[in-house]
Amino acid sequence: MAWFVLVVSGLLETVWAVALDRSGGFQRPLPSIVFVAALALSMTGLGYALRSIPVGTGYAVWVGIGAVGTALVGMIALGESTSLPRLLCLLLVVAGVIGLKFLP
Repeated sequence: MAWFVLVVSGLLETVWAVALDRSGGFQRPLPSIVFVAALALSMTGLGYALRSIPVGTGYAVWVGIGAVGTALVGMIALGESTSLPRLLCLLLVVAGVIGLKFLP
């Protein structure tokens, strides 16, 4: 259950990062509210997951999921570069997250 919550919390990190960008420096109410709610839920889930997952592993996985998710949203929906080197770097982050889950 902790790993599921950690993954969902990482996805919520992507939500709050994109909402923060869309809030225009907290000038737009709806994205600002989404930011605060997603941030609170993401942190709460991370805290829950860290009860049974070591902090180094849990935090790195959480950040990795959020970073990759945010970069993908940027590439797919916000017109950021989708160059091969960028995609390869994201694959390296994914490999690291998977490694932290499955390797001793």
